[in-house]
Amino acid sequence: MNISDVQGTVTLHNGVQMPYLGLGVYKAKDGKEVINAIHSAFDCGYRAIDTAAMYKNEAGVGEAVNSHKLDRKDVFVTTKVWNSDQGYDKTIKAFESSLNELNLEYLDLYLIHWPVKGKYKETWKALETLYNDGKIKAIGVSNFLIDQLEDLMGSSDIVPMVNQFEFHPKLIQQDLINFCQKHQIQPQAWSPLMQGDLNHATLKEIGARHNKTAAQVILRWDLQKGMATIPKSTNPGRIKENSDIFDFELSEEDIQTIDQLNQNRRLGPNPANFNF
Repeated sequence: MNISDVQGTVTLHNGVQMPYLGLGVYKAKDGKEVINAIHSAFDCGYRAIDTAAMYKNEAGVGEAVNSHKLDRKDVFVTTKVWNSDQGYDKTIKAFESSLNELNLEYLDLYLIHWPVKGKYKETWKALETLYNDGKIKAIGVSNFLIDQLEDLMGSSDIVPMVNQFEFHPKLIQQDLINFCQKHQIQPQAWSPLMQGDLNHATLKEIGARHNKTAAQVILRWDLQKGMATIPKSTNPGRIKENSDIFDFELSEEDIQTIDQLNQNRRLGPNPANFNF
């Protein structure tokens, strides 16, 4: 990944440019809260917003995009199909519902939110249809493990362009990263800041050497590991802080030190046994 500035991008395997830093809006309230958060992010230089049907704030996300001075083409919007909407026909309907909620003419990225057993292959076929019809710029998955990716790819026409999964210093999943990179699937981190659990001596020590916070160290580590990342916040100060990671670089020793914090500890559900 060529890391440049807050508006830098990675090239997905279909040629689409996806910003490697975006704003996550999980738990942001629909309406004023999510709109203000997104406008703060845009004003700081962010160009990507990650939502989902399950977040119940797509309408606010769309209003934020449509009411800002930025052109639609300069903003990258992601949403996801929820578990109860999976299957071919239901996914097509769920997509149209999300697009209507967002009040947008197209989506930049549409993801399968979780690998619902017995349904995700049909769901993927629907995403392929929507992609081939030009309604989505890129399609991908979220929370897929290696075996689930292999199963999906074994019967699909299009390899997912993105796999968004839980990734932070306590849960690195290096084998999954390696698999994604081998198959040109861009990995993207959710919950990169460990739900705000940043009181770690190692991260603070590295941050002190670079005059950065623990959060900034983690997000820089994400990018240098080849991970796109979508830290979530509704606080304008935090949103700005999370974008201020382009005036320093972690050493290889720094990266290895952070890697050693791995505990294979999930803060969210395990895709292998999540009760869908």
